Amino acid sequence: MKKTVTRLADGRELLYFDADEGSVRDAVDRRPLDPVRSASEVRHDPLLGEDVAIASHRQGRIYHPPADSCPLCPSTPDWQSEIPAPEYEVAVFENRFPSLSGANGRCEVVCFTSDHGASFAGLTEERAALVLDAWTDRTAELSARAGVQQVYCFENRGAEIGVTLAHPHGQIYAFPYVAPRTATMLRNAVAHRAATGRNLFEDVLERERAGERVVLAGEHWTAFVPYAARWPYEVHLHPHRRVGDLTGLGEEARAEFPGLYLELLRRFDRIFGTDEPPTPYIAAWHQAPVAGADREEFALHLELFTVRRASGKLKYLAGTESGMGAFMNDVSPESAADRLREVASS
Repeated sequence: MKKTVTRLADGRELLYFDADEGSVRDAVDRRPLDPVRSASEVRHDPLLGEDVAIASHRQGRIYHPPADSCPLCPSTPDWQSEIPAPEYEVAVFENRFPSLSGANGRCEVVCFTSDHGASFAGLTEERAALVLDAWTDRTAELSARAGVQQVYCFENRGAEIGVTLAHPHGQIYAFPYVAPRTATMLRNAVAHRAATGRNLFEDVLERERAGERVVLAGEHWTAFVPYAARWPYEVHLHPHRRVGDLTGLGEEARAEFPGLYLELLRRFDRIFGTDEPPTPYIAAWHQAPVAGADREEFALHLELFTVRRASGKLKYLAGTESGMGAFMNDVSPESAADRLREVASS
């Protein structure tokens, strides 16, 4: 893998990731861009003990542009995008409309392919492996930045999720605080260690691997629908050897991941039948905080879920979920696992 680092016209960083070590990336961004001025801040909620990012400048971000003016497509003589090259494999750049910026963190956009009409599920295993390399590289580099406490790689797909750009892409957030979900899992893991002497994530994985909700398993990874799934179709993908973040994965686990993950995404697209639009989903890498005495109790895992609960029906976060954080699932985890096994590739 070759990484090439350059700058956009307004000074933001742009990185190319190529499988070929001989790749040359020397295109220059010639757009007359003004410097980015973002004013994100982090405020603390004393009742919940959680931090909230305030980023009012994002109201002006690009919203559902036509395909011929997509900012994530390669540049052409008629359209200058965020990526000045005529083609690319995987590209990462600083978000022009970041939720977190400056001393309050950093936000990056990850473009999985230059093909506007593609999806992650349609990538080759080689390209998916290159994306994994990019996620790992950014996790390592962003974790080393002053003030960063956690790195979060994720993909939102589908208008139902709230995606404003159709081009296949994900994002990476470098948080200046530990995200609430992570803090809760870590507290529970510490309490479990104190009560049992064992690691909570390892116990959960062992129990799920022996149960009826396993969807897909390899030598180094297992995907399962969790016992208390919150979403209609929700799968957690864990490496068998516990590591805190992507940088800790061994070569065998890294080699097996692309095939398993692509199969999982393709099954998601078949849940509701071929007549339905592509399944909207969120794919979220849960990684340990950058530092802290208890970070060793955390376990890297990927969470994949959809807000579609049935053909033509969405799972809305209504009164109980949005108001109280109390989830009510309309699909039993066991039937969801059955369905995800039924739609396996032949």
